[in-house]
Amino acid sequence: MNKVLFITFGCKVNQYETEALKSVFSAKGFDESRSAEESDVIVVNSCTVTGSGDSKSLYAVRKLRKENPEAVIVLTGCLPQAAPDIRERIPEADIITGTKERSGIPDLVLRYISERERIVEVGRYGTHDAFESMEYRSTFSRTRAFVKIQDGCNCFCSYCIIPYARGRCRSKSPEELRREIEMLAETGHKEIVLVGINLAFYGAEYGLRLADAVEECCGVEGIERVRLGSLEPEMLRDDDLERLAKQWKLCPQFHLSLQSGSDRTLKAMNRRYTAEEYYQLTQRILRYFPDAAFTTDIMVGFPEETEEDHIESMEFAERIGFSKIHVFQYSPRQGTPAAKMEQVSKPVKERRADEMKQLGERLREEYLSGQVGRIVPVLFERENSAEYHQGCAPDHTLIKISRKNSEKSLRNRIISVIIEGYSHDHCFGSPCDESIY
Repeated sequence: MNKVLFITFGCKVNQYETEALKSVFSAKGFDESRSAEESDVIVVNSCTVTGSGDSKSLYAVRKLRKENPEAVIVLTGCLPQAAPDIRERIPEADIITGTKERSGIPDLVLRYISERERIVEVGRYGTHDAFESMEYRSTFSRTRAFVKIQDGCNCFCSYCIIPYARGRCRSKSPEELRREIEMLAETGHKEIVLVGINLAFYGAEYGLRLADAVEECCGVEGIERVRLGSLEPEMLRDDDLERLAKQWKLCPQFHLSLQSGSDRTLKAMNRRYTAEEYYQLTQRILRYFPDAAFTTDIMVGFPEETEEDHIESMEFAERIGFSKIHVFQYSPRQGTPAAKMEQVSKPVKERRADEMKQLGERLREEYLSGQVGRIVPVLFERENSAEYHQGCAPDHTLIKISRKNSEKSLRNRIISVIIEGYSHDHCFGSPCDESIY
């Protein structure tokens, strides 16, 4: 019994943790499988940030149990951590763990195989928990690697269950971060993305700032690009921006989680900034990074959100001119203050989501059209077809160029490209140096 399948839901932190789980399972003699039918063990790494995240995770476990009745099924991640009643809700799972001590999951699997008794071990978080290091050995399967440097959140937004699912803020030490980045460089990765549950809080327990982590990564030879994951707007100070601007490897793409452009809604959400403060931050970033691209998350249908609030949020999004917006509908999370507030009806939430998505698509197209004529360095990642090579510009714009020689790969090379046009989700162009063909 040594084949294990991994199913991952949710954010980039979950994706990173799944990769780390693959490493610890491999160290115990397990081989990764590609289908449920051939698997001896199936690990479902769950998400609970929305109600649909819960549903997807639970549905996956039930479906996998039907597909492979004999497999050992592990449900781990944020859902079990945040839902104490999960044992009764999902009897199909043989092993249930949370977001703590996940390096021990292979040992739980071996214990279950030996004893054949259901295991439910969901640890509790304390106020001074340390960052959990997981043994992670990357292989060069991608040009870009995610690196988790922070976990937990202290903010307690009124709609969010994550502080209960992840505990308080804690950070990877600079020494461990340096070792991991050096390992990634040795395995050929050229770009890393720093991720965390509340990334901008990195280093607080060490007296450090996020800029310290960026400087550490940029100092590693072989790493050509450093990119930041989602950031809380109120945590970026001018001295942080000044330090970040000195790192030429840092990509000028900032995912600043907005949630709403209405001050009334932001206050009800317990967000720690106003719309005007958010706008002023984008202007300060542009002074340090003139080519910065801003992406964001916007929630629609928050409890007691009025039509005026919704319109104000849309107008604010247009004012910023986001290059991409992730739109999602509010869903109640039991145990949070917002779940007790007056809810917006489902049809209204759906209509508002459609309107915000249409705005996001228009802003995306306007942003891409503005890239035409620019020359940008593109890190090529893969060839999806015989027709084109595909990669990303520093602002994370997807770039495609024609593939004149189908036998030649540009993977993991950075090449200057002049952008000649755009589609709804990408730009296309030609290499400035034709000799690459």
